[in-house]
Parts: sequence; C-alpha cells; structure tokens
Amino acid sequence: MTLCPVALAVGCKKCPAFSFCPLKTVIGDQLKETDKPTPPKPQSNRHRER
Repeated sequence: MTLCPVALAVGCKKCPAFSFCPLKTVIGDQLKETDKPTPPKPQSNRHRER
C-alpha cells in the first residue's frame, strides 16, 4: 500500500530522495526483491501432442 505523498503524486522514481530513501519499499511504490513476480518457466516439449 502506497502511503508516501510523493509516491502517490508522481511515483518513487521521480522523488528527489529516491536514491537514499530507506522506506521506498515500505511506504512507497517500489517492490521488494522478494515481492517481485518471477517470470513463468518455459513449457517443456516433452508433453507435446503428436
């Protein structure tokens, strides 16, 4: 949930304090490394219909 007024108005990336802000993943709009979605794994060709 975004609580930071700057993040609500223009987003964390445009904030002048972005490079050193310790709360950009807590109250800002940036995702933590563990919260980022992982890319889908490619389907193997093993189960293809013939």
